Amino acid sequence: MAEDEPMTRTQAVGQFEALVRRHQSMVFSIAYHLLHDRALAEEVAQDVFLSLHRQLASLQSPEHVMFWLRRVTTHRAIDCARRRAAAPEFALDDSPEPATVDRDCDPLLTRRLQQLVASLPEKARAVVVLRYQEGMSMGEIGDALDMPVPTVKSHLHRALAMLREKVSRTIGDMHV
Repeated sequence: MAEDEPMTRTQAVGQFEALVRRHQSMVFSIAYHLLHDRALAEEVAQDVFLSLHRQLASLQSPEHVMFWLRRVTTHRAIDCARRRAAAPEFALDDSPEPATVDRDCDPLLTRRLQQLVASLPEKARAVVVLRYQEGMSMGEIGDALDMPVPTVKSHLHRALAMLREKVSRTIGDMHV
C-alpha cells in the first residue's frame, strides 16, 4: 500500500484497539487516583477513549497519543470531581480501594496515604498523582494541565506541605 493511500476501516479499527489495550490501564489509573471511585474512573476512561477515537487522525505520533491521553484524562477527571463535589452522591471514604495492592507496603499506611491525597484540592491532587504515580516531569505536568512549570512546582510544594501537616496531625491524634 502506498504511503498516501488512506487506511482501511479494518486497519483503523485495529490501530485503535491496539491503542486502547496499550493505554487503558494508565488512563484508568490516572482517573481512579484522581476520583477514588472505580465506576467514575471507568466512565472517564470510556469517555477519553471515545474522544481518542474521534481525534485519532489528528494525533501524529505515539508520544503525542500518550501526551493527549494523559492531558484529556486529567482534565476529564478534574471536571468529574468538580461535578461530583457540586452534587455529592457518597463520601470518598466509602469508595472502593483499587484492585491492585502494593506488594511490600503496609496496607493501612497505603490506605491512609490514599485518603490524605484524596483530600487535596483537585489541581493539587492532579499534580501529585501525575508526578508520583505517573512519574511525569514538571514540564510534562505543566503541558497536561495547561500550567506554567513554576505554577506546577508551587502546586506540588503546597500539596506536599498540606500532606505533611495532615500526617503530623494524624500521628498526633493517634498518640492522644
